[in-house]
Amino acid sequence: MSPQPADTLRIHGYAALQSGPRLMVLGGVHGDETCGTAGIERVVAELDAGLLQLLRGQLTMVPVANPLARRLGRREGERNLNRLFRPSRPGLDPADYEGRITDLLCPLLDRHEVLLDLHSFQSAGEAFAMIGPRDNTGTLEPFARAFEEGQLALHLGTPRVVEGWLDIYAAGLAQRAGGQPADDAALAFGWGTNEYMRSRGGYGVTLECGQHEDPAAPEVAHRAILAALRLLGMIAPDPQAAPPAAPSLLRLVSVTDRLDEEDQFVREWATFDPVAKGEPIGVRADGSVVQADRDGFIVFPNSAALPGTEWFYFAVESERDLSRPLPGV
Repeated sequence: MSPQPADTLRIHGYAALQSGPRLMVLGGVHGDETCGTAGIERVVAELDAGLLQLLRGQLTMVPVANPLARRLGRREGERNLNRLFRPSRPGLDPADYEGRITDLLCPLLDRHEVLLDLHSFQSAGEAFAMIGPRDNTGTLEPFARAFEEGQLALHLGTPRVVEGWLDIYAAGLAQRAGGQPADDAALAFGWGTNEYMRSRGGYGVTLECGQHEDPAAPEVAHRAILAALRLLGMIAPDPQAAPPAAPSLLRLVSVTDRLDEEDQFVREWATFDPVAKGEPIGVRADGSVVQADRDGFIVFPNSAALPGTEWFYFAVESERDLSRPLPGV
């Protein structure tokens, strides 16, 4: 599918005369997720009308990061833009529509140090933020800015924060390969906007603003952008704002695939529904029951998942305190 003439990537850039942090905000990475677009458009209007003033630093906002997916009203254009998020190799043309978008967005991200990526999700559930790994020097996702990333997630004001995405993505690949570690090419498909941002020395948070059709989700997105700007000292503080409440922190520990079209959940699950050890979650086509192997929470249940893809994630409570640097760091 070739790009259409109407598919122009609209980018709003603001630069204060005083130097400071460089923040990028993305909306519409998935075409059926419109709350981020609405939140960004509102902040653009407030800046243009003088209701907000950028005091320092640089702010770049992209309301619709995937115009084709938005035009089609679905999650993807030709593929998921939030996978394989790396520029094309030098001398090679992009492999698809999303590759063209990535080739435009990656140089933009390279010029920034903080990313806020605004999303929504299919199942019912409350808004939450997703953060990356703890500081480490490993090979999967080395990182040294976990405290700053945690502070950003803390100030977005969601009742929950989830950590551990790429670790569980890699574990899921190994699970599908019969226990064999995933190669770099397979792992690259798990790279999204935040993984790319961290690879460039910055940090980023994904904010899941609520269910796709939740009328409150655009307000969640708008508040989050303002909260990020205030935390970074890019706009004036709110004198009436209370200190952020500590969210519940969950850590992803497993992913379960749907293996057959006849695999069914035992009930309609919502993200963050609690489950007890031994509680039935779903029933396979052969009648076997998928049970929780420990106390925890359902995350991203997808009753429409295709066979061989993620059916649901499982999370447990984490001991990490986002308000403090991790011990030994």
